[in-house]
Amino acid sequence: MREALKVGISGVRGVVGQSFTPQLAASFAQAFGTYAGRGPVVVGRDTRPTGRMVEEAVIAGLQSVGNKPLLAGVVPTPTLLYLTKMLGASGGIAITASHNDVEWNALKFVGRDGMFLKPSEADELFDIYHQQDFPNVEESAVQPVEPVREPMKGHLDRVEAYVAAQAIRAGGFRVAVDCCNGVGALHTVSFLRDRLGCDVVPIHDNPHGRFERPPEPAPQNLEALGHAVRDQGCAAGFAQDPDGDRLALLDETGDPIGEDLTLALGVLQVLSGHSKGPVVANQSASMVIDHVAAAQGCEVTRTKTGEIYVSERMMEIGAAVGGESSGGVIVPAVHPCRDSYTAMALVLELMVQKGRSIASLRSDLPRYVLLKKKIPIRPGQAPGVLRAVRRHYEKEKLDLKDGIYIDFGESWLHIRRSNTEPILRLITEAPTDAVAERIVQDARTVIESALD
Repeated sequence: MREALKVGISGVRGVVGQSFTPQLAASFAQAFGTYAGRGPVVVGRDTRPTGRMVEEAVIAGLQSVGNKPLLAGVVPTPTLLYLTKMLGASGGIAITASHNDVEWNALKFVGRDGMFLKPSEADELFDIYHQQDFPNVEESAVQPVEPVREPMKGHLDRVEAYVAAQAIRAGGFRVAVDCCNGVGALHTVSFLRDRLGCDVVPIHDNPHGRFERPPEPAPQNLEALGHAVRDQGCAAGFAQDPDGDRLALLDETGDPIGEDLTLALGVLQVLSGHSKGPVVANQSASMVIDHVAAAQGCEVTRTKTGEIYVSERMMEIGAAVGGESSGGVIVPAVHPCRDSYTAMALVLELMVQKGRSIASLRSDLPRYVLLKKKIPIRPGQAPGVLRAVRRHYEKEKLDLKDGIYIDFGESWLHIRRSNTEPILRLITEAPTDAVAERIVQDARTVIESALD
């Protein structure tokens, strides 16, 4: 089946050679250059084999409308966001399909503030694209490409300065890291070893972009990392996605503790070791976040899923920390974006300052059963399915800001259309396996009946 192009708050993504082509990338780059105004635009990518091809198309599109491409090369998405602001660029384009399979690629658009475009800004960009009326420049106005010198340095300097790096180095941790053959294969081992003094056991650390495990760092995809942690006597396992903005954790036994607990431990360390303040998380984040924040005397605000929704709300209320349930920790004091490098540093700092292992830290947190399911859908099916779900649960406490969120009291169910894949995401959290499974089965029955 030909996959449709996904256009929305998470940028533009599709399967290369089908809905996503060099011509499309060049045209969207022209639209973004027109939107941003003439000036420098930072361009970075992950390690996907199609990345260089798309990069060339983006460069051509930007140059054609008078923008100066600043090439950061293969860098994590949080680094590109940081660079866009620090270099005073007119904007940035990240070439990455993040957790999607290797046949996908994407463009993510960054404003001059170093944050992804807000919904109204993205709408303006897409209007420009659909009009296809770009201010192409003459040869004399075409700007040369300029490489960014030491693109990683400023971002990682900021992470290192935020945490107690000397104390972490004194801890002498041995850690395993699964880089998914993505950007982390170039940058993560040196970050952990040279800046934080870790003895690093890397796996999937070839930056060729051919993923040897499914790119989403979900527990079921981290078996090899678990073996590395156990076999090498590591204190922790870190799993990144291909563009380095998400982090999943394994404890010292090699047990995946779930991406939500990455966020929970990050929140705990910021609030207890750095500064108190509001916390912002997306609606699907675990109730553990509320427990951690309450214990520190802080409140949690919930937003729609999508990094910009969380980041924007954080900046509005002066949040100390926040993030998304997918293992995306956001610390505005470093930069207001999801960042696996900040997350790794925070977890190591928490371990050394508390003198406790990840398993021990986890034991203090309440236990919930969190289930995440994906249901494939075709274009146009989602509205009818969501209407059927809403009717089925109309007597329950509903929140409709992001799909349908049903609050059952001690448990909840969230059903929404994915921003990045042709699927419905079904997420539930409950006190026991039996309750979680019952909620999921009931929801699947409603959804599958609506799809027939």
